[in-house]
Amino acid sequence: MSSSVSRTATVTDRLVEANRAYAAGFTDPGMGARPVLRVAVVACMDARLDLHAALGLALGDCHTIRNAGGVVTDDTIRSLTISQRALGTRSVVLIHHTGCGLQTLTEDFRHELELEVGQRPAWAVEAFRDVDQDVRQSMQRVRTSPFLPHTDDVRGFVFDVTTGLLREVVTSSVNCRVS
Repeated sequence: MSSSVSRTATVTDRLVEANRAYAAGFTDPGMGARPVLRVAVVACMDARLDLHAALGLALGDCHTIRNAGGVVTDDTIRSLTISQRALGTRSVVLIHHTGCGLQTLTEDFRHELELEVGQRPAWAVEAFRDVDQDVRQSMQRVRTSPFLPHTDDVRGFVFDVTTGLLREVVTSSVNCRVS
């Protein structure tokens, strides 16, 4: 038997190899950590959303905060607070999307996990049925956070995964914009 252990390459191995190729041509862009456009984008982690391409963003333009559903949780507020107070962002863009997996779950997911692993998660699933209402709720959570000093430019959108278009979700507390 050979002393060397052969193993099948994993997806992570593929990513590390891709990074080596990337790093071979990498040059330091010489930019700081402050986003050029002074905007933070909160979006779902769904793999179908290529946010930089969909929004015409380049490296260094924005902070991107992603999680399941793109919902505004305590950890999202934490990231936005650091983004605004330490790194100068002023605008917040929230992006949910059609066909989100959180629309198929309920808070029972936590109970099922507890039964399986013997411990109930401390976090909420944040499942929802109505994507527009969840965007409104996320906008409200940002606008009412005492930790965020810049809440006058908070806008929410639904990304259509079949067309690639954004649709703005308007709330009654926002003045209508005239184009």
